[in-house]
Amino acid sequence: MDTFALVVTIAVALFFTYTNGFHDSANAIATSVSTRALTPRAALAMAAVMNLAGAFLGSGVAKTVSEGLIETPKGSTGMGILFAALVGAIVWNLITWYFGLPSSSSHALFGGMVGAALAGGTDVLWNGVIDKIIIPMFVSPFVGLIVGYLVMTAIMWLFRRSNPHKAKRGFRIAQTVSAAGMALGHGLQDAQKTMGVVVLALVISGHETFGDPIPVWVKIACAVMLSLGTYAGGWRIMRTLGRKIIELDPPQGFAAEATGASIMFTTAFIFKAPISTTHVITSAIMGVGATKRLNAVRWGVAKNIVLGWFITMPAAALVAAVAFAVIKLVAL
Repeated sequence: MDTFALVVTIAVALFFTYTNGFHDSANAIATSVSTRALTPRAALAMAAVMNLAGAFLGSGVAKTVSEGLIETPKGSTGMGILFAALVGAIVWNLITWYFGLPSSSSHALFGGMVGAALAGGTDVLWNGVIDKIIIPMFVSPFVGLIVGYLVMTAIMWLFRRSNPHKAKRGFRIAQTVSAAGMALGHGLQDAQKTMGVVVLALVISGHETFGDPIPVWVKIACAVMLSLGTYAGGWRIMRTLGRKIIELDPPQGFAAEATGASIMFTTAFIFKAPISTTHVITSAIMGVGATKRLNAVRWGVAKNIVLGWFITMPAAALVAAVAFAVIKLVAL
């Protein structure tokens, strides 16, 4: 197996993690920044540290990504498929970042893997794709919407007799905890996805076998790159999540973040399903905003975001398929 191809593929995987970090940093901190609970730089620094910590909390999601989605042949063809999958995901991340659209880096990666596998003539494990990707992709936003609405309703009832100004100050402080929980969940979910890709590259090259523990250097490299990307920030997407969907106050921001973090931890530890942090926090913000009044949510912006969710996997798959065709023509 060509060592150079392995090194390049791992480097591209780590670059994907970096783009994931700056693309999805808004997920963890947009609400805290928009409510002025945290300054942007303080929020980004906190998110970067918590991303780093979250990456070491488990390995179930990484196993799903490396073993449960596609069959990759060993040798140059398998490495070409993996490389093309990463190219598809990165290109889509950069496009959606440029337009400020909070699409899912996770589903860009999964779409890239499926598209590259189909172009490379290898098997897609459709049961795994449906059970671990498609079903959670549709279910998690609905859960985020409903739970966000219920959590905010409970907060409104519990604090109905409180002084509004004192309550907002308290929730502004509480948001530092809920934002940290979101960032921890982001590290738990998204760093593991790249760990799974790197492990898959090592298996293809013959350096690892499925079932081996994830090497410590893989965990460290993925965690560090995700944290660096997070600290670089994703200001375009942050404006969309923090301001354009709905103007949030501190209690609403806390409710949305607490909802998103709880769903991410539940899916990672119990179901080992790689869900999209973007889907969860966006739907939670919508659910929280709907407690004020339905027209408080800018549903037109929300509609464009949801449309982005639906086209992410096919678009990334198409780019990955084209990338594999080019790689096959030039190098295979």
